[in-house]
Amino acid sequence: MMIKKLALTLCCASSLSIMSLPVAALEAGDWLLRGRIVKIEPNESSENITANGNTVEDTRVGVDGAYTLDIDITYMFTQNIGAELLLGIPSKHDMTAQGAALRALAPNEVIQARVLPPTLLFQYHITSLGQFRPYIGIGLNYANFLDEEATTSLNTGLGGVNDVKLKSSWGLAGQIGADYDLGNNWFINADVKYLDIDTTATFGSGALGNIAVDVDMDPWVFGLGIGKRF
Repeated sequence: MMIKKLALTLCCASSLSIMSLPVAALEAGDWLLRGRIVKIEPNESSENITANGNTVEDTRVGVDGAYTLDIDITYMFTQNIGAELLLGIPSKHDMTAQGAALRALAPNEVIQARVLPPTLLFQYHITSLGQFRPYIGIGLNYANFLDEEATTSLNTGLGGVNDVKLKSSWGLAGQIGADYDLGNNWFINADVKYLDIDTTATFGSGALGNIAVDVDMDPWVFGLGIGKRF
């Protein structure tokens, strides 16, 4: 549904650009500030968990999606080349039991955590379409995990859990988006990002000892918001 909404927004903006009003072109030295509502959709995969270094079969985990808000700041080096720094409010995600063996011990959610992925992207902006300004970007993200905790289900199933940690990670990031100029230096924005986020969850348990599981979160991030040019 979010993909359809973003596609509709971009198509409508493209059509409206035909009737574009006079707008100021982007220039070197411009700052663009955007605020967006975002939907985070993990494209996750995981290994089976290991207990004291031994693989436990059929114990993979999944990662739920989430909504949050983000803010980005873009600086234009030229009319077409810019750099965006993405910040935001940490999004809360649940890791869920996917493998049958893990579901038998701890059904539903097993770990809850927040993730803050500040991202730096270098962008190319197409500025020849009037009010409609599409762009693409590529860069790096750093995923920092916060407030990790085990659920009641995991605590009960594994005889008590302690020291839950999710390892931070560096990864590539890609982006496609568009601004639509509303005049007076205001614009609406829609974008899609792909973030390479890999982590390892570790914790101690009463039943199985030291537990570790590698998880690739790799989310698609769909955003819609408004911006201001300075």
